[in-house]
Amino acid sequence: MALFQTARYATASTNLFFSNSAIRPLSPSSSFYSRFFRCRSNSNRLLLTPRLTFAVKACVKVEDKDVAATSGAGGGEWGKVSAVLFDMDGVLCNSEEPSRRAAVDVFAEMGVQVTVDDFVPFMGTGEANFLGGVASVKGVKGFDTEAAKKRFFEIYLDKYAKPDSGIGFPGASELISQCKSKGIKVAVASSADRIKVDANLAAAGLPLSMFDAIVSADAFENLKPAPDIFLAASKILDVPPSECIVIEDALAGVQAAKTAQMRCIAVRTTLSDDALESVGPSLIRDDIGNISLDDILSGGSVGYSM
Repeated sequence: MALFQTARYATASTNLFFSNSAIRPLSPSSSFYSRFFRCRSNSNRLLLTPRLTFAVKACVKVEDKDVAATSGAGGGEWGKVSAVLFDMDGVLCNSEEPSRRAAVDVFAEMGVQVTVDDFVPFMGTGEANFLGGVASVKGVKGFDTEAAKKRFFEIYLDKYAKPDSGIGFPGASELISQCKSKGIKVAVASSADRIKVDANLAAAGLPLSMFDAIVSADAFENLKPAPDIFLAASKILDVPPSECIVIEDALAGVQAAKTAQMRCIAVRTTLSDDALESVGPSLIRDDIGNISLDDILSGGSVGYSM
């Protein structure tokens, strides 16, 4: 197992430090894991910065247990809800298609012809897998993932994610505000790198201050469909996984939520009902603007499935 290298996260009011030590796989209840993720600022926000230079190595273990206070399809108790974890691309931001177009541009510069559809199977898995997966399928020799990511971000930020460019989905800000008005904590939990998270939220007109936590891919080795990002968000928010609702658009995200033992509302902004139903979200809605506070608090008026 790799060693943690000394790293420092800086926010306006909090400094987080990690010392060099051998790290074994930990369960979410372990004391180190709790200390690791419960350090936060007075406003309960932990902002993971894109300057990160190490990876968290498999430090999340998911216990084999059912979600507390929920039951099977169509009529059990929905259960307590204390936090909503929002994916970003395809949920808060209408950015999946622009991301695929930016990726096509990256491959075009390398002289490799790809289409936006080639990237669909890798959505929601982080930029390295998003780009590297297509490179592998296309048999690109000597593909440099880090260089491709760097160029991808340059193109994406320059062409598609200008500040206040309107890529936010209508209704996102309103739903976040409604959740907060009911005392529900809200977080962004994305497999994208922090540089893209910040750019997208700015382009969507969603200030960082709206969220109690922002968790991005930079600090993790295992991205969605692994549950690490969602479990980390629940630890930061100090909310049990069973009291978290995830909102996702990608198969990998729904799978990650289910593995984390969290309920998941899927939106059909990118994929069809048939595709989404194959991974069993609790609810499916058109987009974030069609998700009601009742959906979040009680599973909607027409029942739900797990």
